[in-house]
Amino acid sequence: MSLQPRAVVVHRRCEYDELLARHGTRQQAAFFLETRGRSLDDVVAQRDALDSAVQVTTSAIPADWRRAEVERADLARFVFGPEDVIVVIGQDGLVANVAKYLDGQPVVGINPEPDRNPGILVPHRPQAAAALLQVCTHEPRVQERTMVEAVTDDGQTLSALNEVYIGHASHQSSRYQLEAPDGRRERQSSSGVLVGTGTGATGWLRSAWQERRSALRLPEPTDPTLCWFVREAWPSPATGTDLTEGSITQGETLTLLAETDQLVCFGDGIEADAISLAWGQRLTIHKASRRLRLVQA
Repeated sequence: MSLQPRAVVVHRRCEYDELLARHGTRQQAAFFLETRGRSLDDVVAQRDALDSAVQVTTSAIPADWRRAEVERADLARFVFGPEDVIVVIGQDGLVANVAKYLDGQPVVGINPEPDRNPGILVPHRPQAAAALLQVCTHEPRVQERTMVEAVTDDGQTLSALNEVYIGHASHQSSRYQLEAPDGRRERQSSSGVLVGTGTGATGWLRSAWQERRSALRLPEPTDPTLCWFVREAWPSPATGTDLTEGSITQGETLTLLAETDQLVCFGDGIEADAISLAWGQRLTIHKASRRLRLVQA
């Protein structure tokens, strides 16, 4: 007998709770914010909006479904099942945080503050949760967004929705040999390499693209193509700057051979969950076989 679906509600600890944990009392938190030109009222309003969204959304979960809640900080330790429906309540970045731990489960994005959050990955208001969860029991209409995957020669893997960063753990100069998808190779010293998707092309990747006034076409969120940029490559007798950007199409890879210790690869800005690379290790980056399945209305 198949299991009933399980709604897994994902949210992030709000700023108000973080302030109380750091300063101890509401009064101390208010004083801290006032010294920085902010008001506790704004922080409380954000907390209330999140609490309301969680309450409305969880009330919409069908009574015969199983349910679970997980905070962002605990995602790496949470075990997702194939029958799960993931309900993300928060900002767009929270969807990217959870995407790397999924394998095809549908994701419903709920925006607790439509007036504050863009809502690209969390496009739905809490009041829409009931209808969205009902369609998830059948064949929901989903948008499949491309993801990026990095694999080391000893079997470590990491995937991301936006981008992966490869560089020194302290963000100082990184030395490696880069092999482009067309087979060209170059030894480089840089502040790291970014490889990402069309979803990531609106964030960190776009910053690199704009800064260098690149003519490279950035991919769309559902395109199977990735793009990559080398950050601040340094020319020297031993290192070059010819291979600093490009695309990775279906079936192609970008490869880095570490030529220094303490290189890391992390995804979507989560440095605590990273692959470590020692001298001589090889990292291959390509389009991930799995995609984020974002439920549409």
